[in-house]
Amino acid sequence: MKKKTLVLLLALTMVFAFALSACGGSSESGGEEEDATLRVVTEATFAPFEFTEDGDDEIKGFDVDMMNAIAEDQGLKIEFINMEFDSLIPALESDQGDIIAAGMNKLAGDRAEKADFGDTYFESDLMLLVKSDSTLTSIDDVTPEMKLASQIGTTGGDYVQALESDGKIAQGVVLNQWTDSYMQLQNGDVQGVVVDKPVGEAYLNAHSDIAKFVGEPFGDHEEFAYAVQKGNTELLDKLNAGLANMKENGTYDELVDKWFS
Repeated sequence: MKKKTLVLLLALTMVFAFALSACGGSSESGGEEEDATLRVVTEATFAPFEFTEDGDDEIKGFDVDMMNAIAEDQGLKIEFINMEFDSLIPALESDQGDIIAAGMNKLAGDRAEKADFGDTYFESDLMLLVKSDSTLTSIDDVTPEMKLASQIGTTGGDYVQALESDGKIAQGVVLNQWTDSYMQLQNGDVQGVVVDKPVGEAYLNAHSDIAKFVGEPFGDHEEFAYAVQKGNTELLDKLNAGLANMKENGTYDELVDKWFS
């Protein structure tokens, strides 16, 4: 009698386990994949697009608000992961991230061969930022004895390295974070910083007494866009649809006023 009872219990256990699997209890079910949190990788020293404040790890900025609005519009769950700028595309390629939102110029270099970029959400140009007492009046005034800084992996970083290669400056100093570039300028280690205009403007809002822009925009025109892994057209279509809805309902303009006024 005890043996029959044991056999019956085992059979019931197997039936119950099968039922759970059929109802989506498995971690491989389609429902859980659809509800998965998407990892948005960024580099949070690029104010006002993404940044953190002293003593606070929370990432804020235009890109953060934009992606949150797109996610809400499209029913997506997202989380932000902060890493160095030149690690962002490799993060997509190695499946450590699902989306890049980092004020990234989709027209630069071979980026479009490594990631699929969405619709342009912001346009920019490069500017030269110098100390307030600098005698430089434009990028054309730099000399072979000077040093210019910018961030590694960015359009500005490529620009200063090209100036060094052409012998127009002594060194193109490329650093991991924009804040490092600004510190180099303040300390007098470099004579200027090549930076995207809106990012330099954000710095000048708090440091107009020690720095200034000189000259006109230069370099190739830039188009900022988010990016996804190559071939992930389903996700990219959702992001583009969310951005279009933002522009149509006025949310996009509200964010521009909030972060760039």
